[in-house]
Amino acid sequence: MQPGDVYKVSLPRSDLKVTVNGVELKPALALGSWIAFKKTGTMTMVMGDLVLTEDEVTPVLTKLQEGGVEETALHNHVLHESPRVMYMHIHAMGDAVKIAQAIHDALILSKTPFAASAPSSNPTPDLGIDTKQLDEALAQSGKLNGVVYQFSVARAEKMMDNGMEVPASMGLATAINFQPAGSGKAAITGDFVLVGSEVNPVIKALRENGIEVTALHSHMLTETPRLFFMHFWANDDAQKLAHGLRAALDKMNIVKAH
Repeated sequence: MQPGDVYKVSLPRSDLKVTVNGVELKPALALGSWIAFKKTGTMTMVMGDLVLTEDEVTPVLTKLQEGGVEETALHNHVLHESPRVMYMHIHAMGDAVKIAQAIHDALILSKTPFAASAPSSNPTPDLGIDTKQLDEALAQSGKLNGVVYQFSVARAEKMMDNGMEVPASMGLATAINFQPAGSGKAAITGDFVLVGSEVNPVIKALRENGIEVTALHSHMLTETPRLFFMHFWANDDAQKLAHGLRAALDKMNIVKAH
């Protein structure tokens, strides 16, 4: 369960070995498929993001359409990755179990693992980066997922879709992920959730701090306010990158951490 009475299923693509400029992506960094369920009256709203190889896109999309699950976006999130990875954003309204079955039937056509990953033998790994300093720099509280240190930053305004409020935990929070890369460095990626007036100020802040913008696009079709999702990448000193990310967050209307 997530904040906002959202039930979220994570399906990390632990079967894929994807590298970006020599960095092997951990599933928690950029390869995490997920599906979120939110009950609203007699119906359930379902949203998700499916991580797929190029060969998996068409079979999965076709099967989802047959099962009444809509696609709202299909695109890249990172650059220079090998093999190429695509991200399919989905939406459905109706009976939760029927929708879940339809998504399952589609993902069977991919190599998405359904078995839970084995728990880490070291629950508190030495990351080689100071996570408390990252928290301070970003003025947010992160959480460890394997060896990836993750931040989730909600927007301050209410977000609506088809007349229903959509909690930030349904993919509408800014995601910032740090994967340790040795010697105090980290590979970072994720996405900023922005309204139109914030897009270019955030781009400017990221570029001034040596952070690449790797994608800018929508994830939804009928949301209010209109949202843009900006994906980013860098591999550098973790603290330096945290300050750059903070400069970007300062251009946004976000919930301030207490």
